[in-house]
Amino acid sequence: MLVKEIMTRNVECVRPGDTLDVAARKMRDLDIGPLPVCDNDRLTGMVTDRDITIRATAEGLDPKAATVREVMTPDISYCYEDQDVRDAADTMAAQQIRRLAVLNRDKRLVGIVSLGDIAVESGDRAQAADTVRAVSEPAAPRR
Repeated sequence: MLVKEIMTRNVECVRPGDTLDVAARKMRDLDIGPLPVCDNDRLTGMVTDRDITIRATAEGLDPKAATVREVMTPDISYCYEDQDVRDAADTMAAQQIRRLAVLNRDKRLVGIVSLGDIAVESGDRAQAADTVRAVSEPAAPRR
């Protein structure tokens, strides 16, 4: 099964220069935690509700002045829409991430595939279980 068969299409993005309050309102309105950061349809990073909390709020940044660029993760993992779902699951497991941006071969954002998509839509229960187990491995706390 290919990633494009199970991914979420028409993904909302924020721009690197958008303020954090714009990103947070979009997350609230869409009931999501991660948002791709795009310059037009080119993926430049990912920002999450956790990024806003840990990298902005905890540091005292003003959400009406601080930009997405300041707190986003610029180097993100992705897969291609024509890759096998197992490849996407392997990437998620190796990187311990629950979502992957999906690009076409022109490297334009075309969707997102989630761990839930793989668990529910792929039909491969063993692969889904292995991926959930690997993604859920506890990380050592930074102390």
